[in-house]
Amino acid sequence: MIRLTSTARLAIRSISTSSVARQEVVGTVGTAPVKRPVGGFRILGFFLGFSISSALSIYYLQQENKIASGLLLASVEELQQGTGKISSHLDRLQVVEKEIAALKSAGAVKDDVTKVRGEMKKVYDGLHLELLDLRAHVWGVEQDLQKVVKTGEGDFYSLLLVNKAQHACN
Repeated sequence: MIRLTSTARLAIRSISTSSVARQEVVGTVGTAPVKRPVGGFRILGFFLGFSISSALSIYYLQQENKIASGLLLASVEELQQGTGKISSHLDRLQVVEKEIAALKSAGAVKDDVTKVRGEMKKVYDGLHLELLDLRAHVWGVEQDLQKVVKTGEGDFYSLLLVNKAQHACN
């Protein structure tokens, strides 16, 4: 079955010289195409193909959705772990800040240290003066004792009382 286009038919008609020859040429060119009836098998095939492709695409979309959900869940868990780490670091920072504030309030300031140093110098100087007084007193007692031993005059007890009275006046 050969089909001729409309331009090929015109070319064949112009070549032929008689109407009889034209009819023969037209009849020998071919027969009319046979139309097949649209039946249930074609529609059934279409629906079968559509159903299979729909099922495959739904399966593919479900797999992609499952993978995406898994990735999203992993990201959320990772974010929760990061948030937990950050909150623990913040708690530790707050504890350190509280300790620093406590140390600042309990710690000595330079002014306090200089004040205590001045008081300690005064106490040390006072103790030093008392030590010198005590040495002078002991030296006086030794001198009196040596006098008594060398000269043998008076009793030792009366001499100590006199020395004590003299020292108390100073």
